Amino acid sequence: MQETVILDEFDRRLLDLVRRNNLTPARVLAEKVGLSESAVSRRLRRLRDEKIIIADVAVVDRGRLEKALTMHVLVEMEREGTAVIDALMRKLKARPEVHGMWYTTGHVDFILYVVVPDMQAYDTFTRDALNDDARVRNFTTLLTIREVMPFDPSQRVISRGR
Repeated sequence: MQETVILDEFDRRLLDLVRRNNLTPARVLAEKVGLSESAVSRRLRRLRDEKIIIADVAVVDRGRLEKALTMHVLVEMEREGTAVIDALMRKLKARPEVHGMWYTTGHVDFILYVVVPDMQAYDTFTRDALNDDARVRNFTTLLTIREVMPFDPSQRVISRGR
């Protein structure tokens, strides 16, 4: 398990700002949090070095691009064990159709966020990735009808715990 990192109020405010827009210049961040530009740059570098900030990404509005089907696939494993779980995770992470994956507790072992252009592509994905894999007992597909609340990184909450 990873060590918990203690963040001060300046770190939390910086994280909140860069989570909303990671392209905000250091001078603007400095003005908003009340630190010097160099202090902000050092703190951001430390947050990246310590893997608190793990990626700088673009959130893409899929509705503005080519039409695609999105679905959540609930995967139940036949048997568990560290090597079996790790192997299945590696296999699924390598699939371009899988845009998100969570290892969970309960009756479902994995939840996959899958994006494909059409049902034929989904059929190919399930045949190649799930149907013939002895580690997979069962899977259930939840087809997205409409995205009601799109992912918005600015709405994510940072724990205030110390």
